[in-house]
Amino acid sequence: MIPRFPVYLFDVDGTLVDSAADICGAIQGVLRHTAQNAVPDSYLRQFIGRHLVDLYTELFPDYSPEQIEALIVEYRTLYPLRNHASTTAYAGVVETLQKLGGRKSTATTKGTPTTRIVLERFGMLPYFDHVQGTDGFPAKPKPDVIYKALEGLDARVEDCLFVGDSSADMEAARAAGVKCCAATYGYGKREDLARWSPDFWLDDFSQLIA
Repeated sequence: MIPRFPVYLFDVDGTLVDSAADICGAIQGVLRHTAQNAVPDSYLRQFIGRHLVDLYTELFPDYSPEQIEALIVEYRTLYPLRNHASTTAYAGVVETLQKLGGRKSTATTKGTPTTRIVLERFGMLPYFDHVQGTDGFPAKPKPDVIYKALEGLDARVEDCLFVGDSSADMEAARAAGVKCCAATYGYGKREDLARWSPDFWLDDFSQLIA
C-alpha cells in the first residue's frame, strides 16, 4: 500500500502518458537521412526520459557537439508537428489525479511549454499546481528538475513522492533525497528500476489512491 504524501512529482512520458509512438516517430524522422536509418523503436524506447544528447551521442560517437545539437534541433521541430496524435493517457490517470489530493507538479525531461501542452491535451492540467520541465539545466538522472519542481511548489524534500518509470527517474530521486515510486507499466525494465531500491512499486496508476 502506498501512503498519501503532501507533495507528488510526476514524470510524464511512460508515467502519465504513453507517448512512445510520437517520440520514436520523431526520432526516426531525424534518423531517416543518416547512416543510422534502421534503428528499431525498441532501442529508442530505452532512451525515453533521458536527454536526446545521450541517444545521439551513442548512435553517432564521431559527431561534434554542433552536429549533435543539429539533430536535437531537428527533433524539436518534428515532434510538435505530430501533434501528440499517437499519444494516449494511461488508464485511470486523470481520475486518480482528480482524487489524489496533495500538491502536484511534473518533473520531466520535456521542456515546460511542451509539458503544459500535453497535460492540457489530456485533461490533466487542472490537477497540477505547478508544471516543471527541463529548461536549460541538466536532465535526469541529475536531480535538478526535482529541485526546480519542489522550488515551484515551495515544498520540502521530506514531504515528496516522485513517481517515474525509468532508472533515470529513480536515480534522480535518490540524488535529490525524495521518496520514489517505480511505475512498472512504462518504458523502464523492472530489473533496472530495482537497482535503485524504489520505496514503492506501481503496477497501475490508480494504486496511488487504493
